[in-house]
Amino acid sequence: MPKGLVHYYFRRKADLLGALIKRLPAEQIDPALVVVPGDIAESLRRLVSELDARLARSRMLSHLLWREADTHRAVRDALNERFQQLVRQVRAVILAAGEGDVAVADVDSAAGLLALAVSYRHSVARHGAAELMERELNFIADALMARPVT
Repeated sequence: MPKGLVHYYFRRKADLLGALIKRLPAEQIDPALVVVPGDIAESLRRLVSELDARLARSRMLSHLLWREADTHRAVRDALNERFQQLVRQVRAVILAAGEGDVAVADVDSAAGLLALAVSYRHSVARHGAAELMERELNFIADALMARPVT
């Protein structure tokens, strides 16, 4: 494609980046598709696997946008909103899988941590194979299901 054509459709770099943000795949996953009642680890494993499948089509685009977030507020805001959506989604999966047996404060922390891990992995995915985060998922699930000794 001629370079001039890009400039014709996108007057500024910010316009091009805005169009690229819209090209990112949807990350919203219905919890009913991934939740295994009573099994937080498997539910999170399924969620991460589904996110990986959706985001695999845009590894380079995701990496590019994460790099541009440092200098373009609109990109940073859009990626932050996607991150917050991911946190809410992880939280919903944990609550559904935990069937009320987990403390909400712990769920909020766990959702934030897993969302950070998934986001980071996808922001640098082009540097290596995206492997399922088995240790991290098991750690979070074990911590959420641990019962205090009385």
